[in-house]
Amino acid sequence: MDTAIVNVALPSVGADLGSGSAGLSWVANAYLITFGGLLLLGGRVADLLGHRRVFLAGLALLAAASAAGGLAPGAASLVAARAAQGVGAALAAAAAFALLLLLFPDGPARHKALGAFAAMGGLGGVLGTVLGGALTDLLGWRSTFWLNVLLAAALAALALRLLDDRGGADARGGADAPGGADATGGAVATGGFDLAGALTATAGLGLVAYALVGGAEAGWTSARTLGAGGAGVALLLAFAAVETRAAAPLVPPPVLRRPALRLANVLAALAQTTLFPMFFLVSLYLQSVLGYAPLGGGLGLLPLSLVVVAVAPQTGRILFRIGLHRTMTLGFALLCAGTLWLALALTADGTFATTVLAPSLLLGAALPLVMVTTNVAATAEAAPEETGLASGLVNTSQQFGSVLGLAVLVAVATSRTEAHDAARAVAETAGFRAALLTGAAFAALAALLSVRLHLPERDPSSEEDRVPDPL
Repeated sequence: MDTAIVNVALPSVGADLGSGSAGLSWVANAYLITFGGLLLLGGRVADLLGHRRVFLAGLALLAAASAAGGLAPGAASLVAARAAQGVGAALAAAAAFALLLLLFPDGPARHKALGAFAAMGGLGGVLGTVLGGALTDLLGWRSTFWLNVLLAAALAALALRLLDDRGGADARGGADAPGGADATGGAVATGGFDLAGALTATAGLGLVAYALVGGAEAGWTSARTLGAGGAGVALLLAFAAVETRAAAPLVPPPVLRRPALRLANVLAALAQTTLFPMFFLVSLYLQSVLGYAPLGGGLGLLPLSLVVVAVAPQTGRILFRIGLHRTMTLGFALLCAGTLWLALALTADGTFATTVLAPSLLLGAALPLVMVTTNVAATAEAAPEETGLASGLVNTSQQFGSVLGLAVLVAVATSRTEAHDAARAVAETAGFRAALLTGAAFAALAALLSVRLHLPERDPSSEEDRVPDPL
């Protein structure tokens, strides 16, 4: 919701602070860079220090940074606040997903919980777009930052109450359990911390994100893009070397040697490579081509969101009936078909009902199937002490899929628009169509790769049968 709500408010931010398009782009990009760069570290820190504790710390930082954004006197201070928001969000997101994995061991209960998780994610994106338009129109762009402060306070209060009440409900023990477990059963590790791995991974991921989000602006072959990207890749290679020698590695090499985990993370990235830019492109099409106001553009995504909310809770049942592989392949096939349908339906003189509505309903059904199955596959082999690590890995894969997809698809749309010798609306429609066709190709590739995913057999006597009552 935070990402979507700020994107809608950006034009008003520029008018108020006197910032051009380049400066405005970094109000969004600063968040993406720190969020993507710190997810892996956030997950590992949650494993070491306690998941509930890190979740609350992330919420506190997110709230403080949001308040700073609401008070920002200029564009530079707003960009700094957005970067700090990304740090807080990375800690909170990685810890939150790890908490879910701890509360619901692998099995039907986790599938159901991940369905609810996916539904809230889809709903949050649309709510952000709608609220961004409404709040900006009624109260000004600063109100979008103050909303974060209120929501973070409410979430922290609920976390303290609900997670404390549930502490120790499962077989791993709770706050008073021996060995220093936190309130959700996540053991506080007593081993060392891989500082060299943390620094190289965070800096490497951050620089790669910087190169991706700034590539379209600076040019993909510019010194800035190639320099940042090359330095990021070099640091990630250094990280790989460090992990083979560290006593307590940030990402233990045996974890990355699991074929199912590697492929599941690739599939999670491919899912977001198609999905995240699709939301952006549809909103832009509705506003710039069909002439909708920002609020109307957000409401145009509401039917898709309602389908997500309806289908996501049923994903566990679908998994039980046809299995993980078939559900995942079905999800990617629907994603490919929906994106292809949407691309071919776009016209410069169309209406919402004739262009976006029907394909968006199909995409709404695909989204939870894809998100739940990739998350299930990416975390199925995680031991209790690896939940933060598994969370950080899949979140990082999804985030970099989003960043890469947005960079590539927007570049495709821009190049096609500029090459189209026609009226503005026709040229923009051609660009959006080319970008969505590229997204459909990514989804088709993921559907083919999903057939190769094979998870190891699970021990039937595992703690799947000892799932605590979540309520």
